[in-house]
Amino acid sequence: TKLLCANFILNTITFTYKKNAYPIFAQQGYEIPREATGRIVCANCHLANKPVDIEVPQAVLPDTVFEAVVRIPYDKQLKQVLANGKKGALNVGAVLILPDGFELAPLDRISPELKEKIGNLSFQSYRPNKRNIIVIGPVPGQKYSEIIFPILSPEPAMKKDVHFLKYPIYIGGNRGRGQIYHDGSKSNNTVYNATSVGIVSRIVRKEKGGYEITIVDVSYGHQVVDIIPPGPKPLVS
Repeated sequence: TKLLCANFILNTITFTYKKNAYPIFAQQGYEIPREATGRIVCANCHLANKPVDIEVPQAVLPDTVFEAVVRIPYDKQLKQVLANGKKGALNVGAVLILPDGFELAPLDRISPELKEKIGNLSFQSYRPNKRNIIVIGPVPGQKYSEIIFPILSPEPAMKKDVHFLKYPIYIGGNRGRGQIYHDGSKSNNTVYNATSVGIVSRIVRKEKGGYEITIVDVSYGHQVVDIIPPGPKPLVS
């Protein structure tokens, strides 16, 4: 019996202290989610870095459904700044980059036992023509810090470009919201620095949250007004 072996090269770029990780941002902006340097593109918005774990069989038979178990560990007591400025629990998300020919297992190939393990998770291909790249999220981290991907291995007899070899797998995972949106603007889940050196003359809490901070440049006498969105708290020193 011939086996398809996997040599798992893990790109463990992950992110902490944030919620609502949107794979669609990466899907809209990048043809594939892994850059030539090996970096997973999620890191362009999620700036922190922590590892994820993945567990897969060392080898699999052709045309066989197997599990890829991704674990995204973090302190469940952590809270983060939500888009509305309030504190909330973290969501998680992941992208799994498989070798060409591997893909998400169809429902009729997934056993009842595996379906029970997967729960109510909904996976999707990164693009219609990239069925070997699977994304999920955001989903509640409290419940899904361990995500089971049901994977179907290819049948080399049916796909001439698939061979009995060792293959790399790449995984990226995140915990929570990013600090930068895909258009380059800051989220409210990051640090805002003063745009000028001087004396803070006025801090106004805005009706819908956030702050308007007026800074006076003592050398030149002009004023600068910085707008802080809901969430971050001003620190003056």
